[in-house]
Amino acid sequence: MVVLALLAYPKLTEQSAGEGNSSGQNSGGSPLSVDVHVVEPQVFENKIFTTGTLIANEAIDLRSEISGKIVELKLEEGTPVRAGETLIKINDNELQARLEQSEYRISLAEVREQRQKQLLERGGISQEEYDATLNELNILRAESELIKAQIEKTEIKAPFNGVVGLRYVSNGSYISPTTNIANLQSINPIKVEFSVPERYAGVVEVGDRALFNVQGQDEDFEAEIYAIEPRIETQTRTIRIRARADNKDSKLLPGAFANIELILEEIESALMIPTIAVIPELQGQKVFVLKDGKVAEQQVTTGIRTESDIQVLNGLAPGDTVLTTGLLQVRTGMPVSVDQVDKYEEGEL
Repeated sequence: MVVLALLAYPKLTEQSAGEGNSSGQNSGGSPLSVDVHVVEPQVFENKIFTTGTLIANEAIDLRSEISGKIVELKLEEGTPVRAGETLIKINDNELQARLEQSEYRISLAEVREQRQKQLLERGGISQEEYDATLNELNILRAESELIKAQIEKTEIKAPFNGVVGLRYVSNGSYISPTTNIANLQSINPIKVEFSVPERYAGVVEVGDRALFNVQGQDEDFEAEIYAIEPRIETQTRTIRIRARADNKDSKLLPGAFANIELILEEIESALMIPTIAVIPELQGQKVFVLKDGKVAEQQVTTGIRTESDIQVLNGLAPGDTVLTTGLLQVRTGMPVSVDQVDKYEEGEL
């Protein structure tokens, strides 16, 4: 029994020494070294990163409403046009002849109607005879308006200010309503279409800013949301959004792929700390702070989370020092030494 006690004594001595070192000091007696983060208010932007496509503000395929031969081709590929400007004229000789014929008939019918009216006032004809003459005049006038409407269709005009794309007809070509003549697009301003997950449906609002960039352009562009689809896509569980961006220099072209940063909220004085500093508990969350060289626990309430940082809503104040390393070794009241101090630089978030 004495021998067994002597054999156990060295182990008890080692265990006692180990418990003594667990108080937060290294084997040499020095305090545990930790890294800390100093809490400071920062301007924080809550963002969503997504992708989208640029689309023209207005875009149409130019087509004719009637069939016929082109007699005037005024559109030039790649050139700007003004709203109401005539781009194509189709042969309307037959319609012009019919219109002239109709106008002669109207003139003759108007003279007849005036005579019938005078006879009606003198009692020379019945009201029924005069009404038939007046009705005939009105029919001729309606036929004339119909011919004028058909003549108007022989002119293809620009419905809005835009740029003409590549054309697929020439002067003298016979076209029909199925013929694709050219494309007309208005690209200033230009639209950006993208989607965000349905959980942001109640967060995204008209007027929110979106930053985006496209291949071939080194600069970032800014757009403003002007329309949100009032339903959620059932297949993708996303909501579709459109924003509008200035494009005076025509640097942005429809169809381009865009990388988008959607700014949901801008907080002027947000208290952000590294996510690794927050320790979850059954009753909430806590952090370890450094006060007078010793460790103290602090309950916190958190808000927005990013990939590396998290917002603290309650529990911390500007100037507090939060531990970011040694979180498993430290205990309340333990003295520690600071190895590295971390601070957010302006514009880092």
